[in-house]
Amino acid sequence: MQLRVPLCYESSPAWINAVMSDFDSFLKDHANCERKASAMAMSFVAKFPDRVEIIPLLIDTAVEELEHFRSVYQIMEKRGLILPHEIGKDHYVAQLVQKCRSGRLERFMDRLLLASVVENRGAERFRLVYENLEDVELKKFYHDLWASEAKHGEIFVQMALNYFEEKEVYDRLVELNELEGEIISKMPITPALH
Repeated sequence: MQLRVPLCYESSPAWINAVMSDFDSFLKDHANCERKASAMAMSFVAKFPDRVEIIPLLIDTAVEELEHFRSVYQIMEKRGLILPHEIGKDHYVAQLVQKCRSGRLERFMDRLLLASVVENRGAERFRLVYENLEDVELKKFYHDLWASEAKHGEIFVQMALNYFEEKEVYDRLVELNELEGEIISKMPITPALH
């Protein structure tokens, strides 16, 4: 069974050009995104401690995202970069969260599926970064991240399937994926992951 759906909108060449022309800014944003991804996985544990079937996966995901943050930070250190003092609001994620339904169960499903969609977007963008880098060490790092993000995209769908019917999960995943395509296509082009 496929645990994801294809993205509805491909990132533009303008996006990867912006990243490659200001890679230091991209690294800072990437570090922030990894911190937020780790916190997001742990927030599911905090909000849904009774969902014992998925807590080990959530913890593993949070730890892996934190390890990604450490790796990005080490790259930043080598380049003499300092973490931003504040993590700015992610307008892309904020717009996605606004699309979540309000009932407790519906919101739970939507948040899991949105996490999958966001991870799939990250995988697509890390693949583009990997394909456009010349530095061998960075190229390997982003290749590995691409695979990891794709796996995370599947894990969140797998989690949803623990609690909801397959058709309901995939119907909603398709809807959210389409909404994500509309949102990302209208985002300003910046050297940021989203």
